[in-house]
Amino acid sequence: MMKFLLTSAGIKNASIHNALVELLGKPIAECNALCIPTASYGHRMVSPVMAWQFISGQEKDTPMVELGWNSVGILELTALPSIEKERWVSWVQEADVLLVNGGDPLYLCYWMRQSGLADLLPSLHQTVWVGLSAGSMVMTPRIGEEFVGWKPPTGGDETLGLVGFSIFPHLGHEMLPHNTLANAEKWAAKLSVPAYAMDDETAIKVVGDAVEVISEGHWKRLRPI
Repeated sequence: MMKFLLTSAGIKNASIHNALVELLGKPIAECNALCIPTASYGHRMVSPVMAWQFISGQEKDTPMVELGWNSVGILELTALPSIEKERWVSWVQEADVLLVNGGDPLYLCYWMRQSGLADLLPSLHQTVWVGLSAGSMVMTPRIGEEFVGWKPPTGGDETLGLVGFSIFPHLGHEMLPHNTLANAEKWAAKLSVPAYAMDDETAIKVVGDAVEVISEGHWKRLRPI
């Protein structure tokens, strides 16, 4: 199973940065990255300009691509079903890290399954998945009805379930007035799995069964009632 660094807003502080380097096992400057912008296009508040800002490393509020990688490529999941699987699978296998943008988690989940990337992930034992908001939520079992925007053909709020907890990101964000701890607790009470509410200075590191919260901000573990 691959290693996960599930963030609310990217590599926001030194603690999260150090956790990333630890997971990589070598300096960022020696690592090759693929960035995945797909989730951007499923979210009603995200524009093509914001997708470009992520890809080009121009989004200062959510640092991911601009960390000084040896190389960065773009993996657009909606394109993968139209090309030979042998080509793109090798791209993913050769990457040290996948940098996964925010946006709509169910849209991202749908295209991860449609493209075949979801099926490939369990074989990537050395690869690090770095999620940003929806890019983190997609790894959880469920996102909760509060975060459902784009609706998959099958309905529901289920995501990939590669980790055993759900995530309420952007806790206390000044531009998201509904992202309060009280609302996070109501959200978690409707889920059947443990959950974390976390602000943009927080990330969760997952290696196998080991789960560690990395934070210079505020977070809370929430259990379903």
